[in-house]
Amino acid sequence: MEVFFYLFAVLATVGAVSVLLIRSPVYCALALVGTFFCLAAIYVLLSSEFVAAVQLLVYAGAIMVLFLFVIMLLNLKSDQPFALKFSIPKIIGLAVTVGILAQLIGVLNSPAAKVGPSGEYTIERVSAEGATEVVGRLLFTEYVLPFEIISILLLVAVIGAVVLAKRYVASGEEESG
Repeated sequence: MEVFFYLFAVLATVGAVSVLLIRSPVYCALALVGTFFCLAAIYVLLSSEFVAAVQLLVYAGAIMVLFLFVIMLLNLKSDQPFALKFSIPKIIGLAVTVGILAQLIGVLNSPAAKVGPSGEYTIERVSAEGATEVVGRLLFTEYVLPFEIISILLLVAVIGAVVLAKRYVASGEEESG
């Protein structure tokens, strides 16, 4: 099982890095779908089948369809499907990412790693109760306001993308017509 975990972890990392490096928006979206599938496989290996199903339905399904609609609506094109160019901002971003990953590994390896707003959920308690029950309880009690704010933020982002696409299409029609 551990071999599959590392295999899917490497594939998810390669897919995530590909999202950053690929120039073509459609290929970038497909790399993101691959990353979502690898994450769902990792969730299955961790005995969180519900989270894996939600990952596939919500992210690989609905969110990626939304992204592809926006890409098609904006008619984005790129001459180069893949380009690896290093610049100062990319190197700084890579250094910051490595630093954040090192801190995350340090926190997750600490014995005091707890889940929830007041840290009342330990790994043992989550294993005993079940991850789905804990996530559901936290999502609809302590985290209901952030959950609703994120849904409104996603709605505003979709509306903004449609408005920008309409402006882009309208300005393109005026120039060509």
